[in-house]
Amino acid sequence: MKEKIHPAWHETPVRCMTCGTTWTTGSTVESLTVEICSNCHPFYTGEQRIVDTEGRVDKFMKRLQQRDEIRSALDRSVEERTPLDLPITELDIGARYTNILEDNGIKVVADVLDRLGDEDDENSILTIQGIGRKVVSDMKKSLRGRGYQLSN
Repeated sequence: MKEKIHPAWHETPVRCMTCGTTWTTGSTVESLTVEICSNCHPFYTGEQRIVDTEGRVDKFMKRLQQRDEIRSALDRSVEERTPLDLPITELDIGARYTNILEDNGIKVVADVLDRLGDEDDENSILTIQGIGRKVVSDMKKSLRGRGYQLSN
């Protein structure tokens, strides 16, 4: 080896910040500290202990709680909505036909049911340009599948 080009080698004490265990190893620095060691790490000890660094677990749990609150609020709003207030987008008739109906003032199921009341009203939906018998048939099928009572 060449003289005076290599770093000094020390017997270095290593200290664990979690459990306080110390041991020695060889290193070029005079002392080392680690956050967690094999004496206190859950993988080696078999304990189910959460090691929380800077509150990350708390932040994650808060996000989960917020997500659950948002989901429950959405579920409550869907349950509180009356079936006649159901948007026509949920009838699954296609975006093109949904847009045509919305442009002509038919936005909720109540509007569709008003126009499908009897045979003459059905023709009023058929007078809308771009809406044919197939679309009306699909709307009726979807409404019946959701529990609405329709004639024909």
